Amino acid sequence: MSMRHRAAWAGLIFLLPALVVFAYFAWWPIAQSVLLAFQQTNLVTPAEWVGWRNFEVLFADPLLPTAALNTLWFTVLSLAIGLPIPLLCAVLMSELRRGGTVARVLAYLPVVIPPVVAVLLFKVFFAPGESGVANSLLAVVGLGPLPWLQSAELAMPSLVIVATWSGAGTAILIYLAALTGVSTELYEAAELDGASVWRRVWHVTLPQMRGVILILLLLQIIGAIQVFTEPYVMTDGGPANATVTVMLMIYRYAFLFGNYGVATALSVLLAIVLVLVSAVYLRLTRSWSTR
Repeated sequence: MSMRHRAAWAGLIFLLPALVVFAYFAWWPIAQSVLLAFQQTNLVTPAEWVGWRNFEVLFADPLLPTAALNTLWFTVLSLAIGLPIPLLCAVLMSELRRGGTVARVLAYLPVVIPPVVAVLLFKVFFAPGESGVANSLLAVVGLGPLPWLQSAELAMPSLVIVATWSGAGTAILIYLAALTGVSTELYEAAELDGASVWRRVWHVTLPQMRGVILILLLLQIIGAIQVFTEPYVMTDGGPANATVTVMLMIYRYAFLFGNYGVATALSVLLAIVLVLVSAVYLRLTRSWSTR
């Protein structure tokens, strides 16, 4: 055996324990989940093979289209609000001459707060009536009071605000790190050409950061599709099922109805959707990300 082949086998042997551990804790549960989607069990007694019955029950549920549309609506709102705000904050913070460290700490502080605690705080913030914090702020400018979480039209945007506030800090720090890699010579050349701040951002900053933006956009899409904490804690899917999401349906099937087979079937379908969305996204953005 040549030296190259011996080195390859030696590397594989050293890597084998890590591969076994990863496969056992990552891929084996996935395989078990796919198997459970075709079974009926309470996780105590032996499972019963039911074939496609779990999927038939799932597609017969009239709440499934509503949950899918709500999840799609949450994702669209999250991208419309949660994508530009962290990027804008990062650009503004990078221009600060003083107080940059304090701004970074304040931006990341919401990420440190436990998600459930943050959601409960915002539940008080969006309290209905004139006593609510949000309505008190609106009263200063002569608006409100608004029903917020009690309104089918405002409940989902309220959840998006909470999710954006909770997760924007991580994106801001990543954008700030990416901004340090932008060549200062490009900025100097743009300034000599008389470009304004926003033109420098549009023609210099964003093109140099497109790879990071595309990765964070994909991660945000995946995270938004899997939203659970905000609708579960703040609205429990209400009002009138306006905030029921796919993940909330999975929780209800498993832990409220005890139908783990249908819950797993919906989980498998969600995983397939995420894989397809990721594949299509990477395919569409491949040429643009490598320019």
